Amino acid sequence: MATRLRIASVNVNGVRAAYRKGMGDWLDARDIDILALQEVRAADADVEGLLGDGWNILHDAATAKGRAGVALASRKGSAASAPLAHRVALGADDFDSAGRWLEADFDVDGKIVTVVSTYVHSGVVDTPKQVEKYKFLEAMLVRLPELAASSDHALIVGDLNVGHRELDIKNWRGNRKKAGFLLEERAYFDRIFGENGTTIGCVDGTTGPGLGWVDVGRRFAGEVDGPYTWWSQRGQAFDTDTGWRIDYHVATPALAAAVADYRIDKAGAWDERWSDHAPVVVDYSV
Repeated sequence: MATRLRIASVNVNGVRAAYRKGMGDWLDARDIDILALQEVRAADADVEGLLGDGWNILHDAATAKGRAGVALASRKGSAASAPLAHRVALGADDFDSAGRWLEADFDVDGKIVTVVSTYVHSGVVDTPKQVEKYKFLEAMLVRLPELAASSDHALIVGDLNVGHRELDIKNWRGNRKKAGFLLEERAYFDRIFGENGTTIGCVDGTTGPGLGWVDVGRRFAGEVDGPYTWWSQRGQAFDTDTGWRIDYHVATPALAAAVADYRIDKAGAWDERWSDHAPVVVDYSV
């Protein structure tokens, strides 16, 4: 019999602030097995104190205090046991990926499931921040095939800070020259989601081998606008659903085939939000 594995991912925009605004109530009600957080912006003790003793917690803070930070927590007594191993390195030795990439292996009824919580740089066009973003995306192109080779049940979740297609951004026309929807950024996703081993023609005119991973959100929702996961704090973006779909579950084909349910836990109203991102919650039948 298959086991339900519920994995949730959310950019909390500061975990301490998120808890002050109600994140704990959401978490208590969602029966989550593995929780992936991005932009934690806190110390280990803060994360452990907020989540409590009921979780096995891994946390990788950013080099710069109060910036980025990613975490993975598995609920004790759930389908996911304590992590068997974890890794934080991504890319070349001189590349600082601290607080942005955290892998962990879990034993789910005898099957190894690898989950990565990641926070890709937001980037700014024509600045060093954009250079760092491209370095990170390049490192992902190298690491994803390695993960797929080591486990047919691997999953990358988090705030990837790129809208892959026009369906992923409400106001895509107005954002074509901005970080997050640049052709060069989107081309990485063309390859990540392209058929494995096939030469992919990318949206920026380049070509490269596809990696064969699956965009769980797009497969589950179909060819529709969104559903979005992030809304600007400015103006009426949330109320008018003028959002971006930049928070992903990116799965190996075997794990993607096990998706039983996909939800975006969008708050009922603007003043009920505890982050500018909504959690992406997926049930896998492993």
